[in-house]
Amino acid sequence: MKKIILPLLAFSIGFTSCKKVEEEKEVPTETTTEVKVEETVEVTPDSATVAKAWADYATPSKAHEMLAKDTGTWDAEMTFWMPESPEPMKATSVATYKMILDGKYQEGVFKGDMWGMAFEGRGITAYDNASKEFIATWIDNMGTGMLVSRGQYDEASKSITFKGNMVDPVTGKEKKVKEIITYIDDNTQKLEMFDIDANGKEFKNMEILSKRRK
Repeated sequence: MKKIILPLLAFSIGFTSCKKVEEEKEVPTETTTEVKVEETVEVTPDSATVAKAWADYATPSKAHEMLAKDTGTWDAEMTFWMPESPEPMKATSVATYKMILDGKYQEGVFKGDMWGMAFEGRGITAYDNASKEFIATWIDNMGTGMLVSRGQYDEASKSITFKGNMVDPVTGKEKKVKEIITYIDDNTQKLEMFDIDANGKEFKNMEILSKRRK
């Protein structure tokens, strides 16, 4: 009997030991991960820093000097395209540019005749020293809205590309528009206006070729 019991006891102890080893293997080891939280300390600028920042913001830059070069009277030939008609429509206007508010903004006044109707429009173009971009607004007597667009100057193409949004009076829905002003030379400029549909397709609806009056 002892011969039988001893082997059984040994087997039982061995089996239990093996099970304990397996259980110990199955128990995952708890790991502690330390998460470092970086605290952002907001530093309040001193009065000298604040004063310099506002002075830089208010001082006309090279971009403003570029806008100032347009000062004067320009004769503009305007061409319009409609989606349903391949034939363009023509009109003329006179644009007068000047810098206002101590050279910080360019004001443009446009007057002309469009298909037997008197046309007048006004635009303000700024260069924001803080956001580093051109900002343009436009209003005219052909509507009651205001177009606001923003853009950057590209030295390689000598042009500013503006992008903005406006509500289409026909559909009542907002649409994207793009405007490119190309500085051909000191006395010649070309403005191109595009409508952009929901799929990103562009349609050129206007071109204005302006020449400085001498």
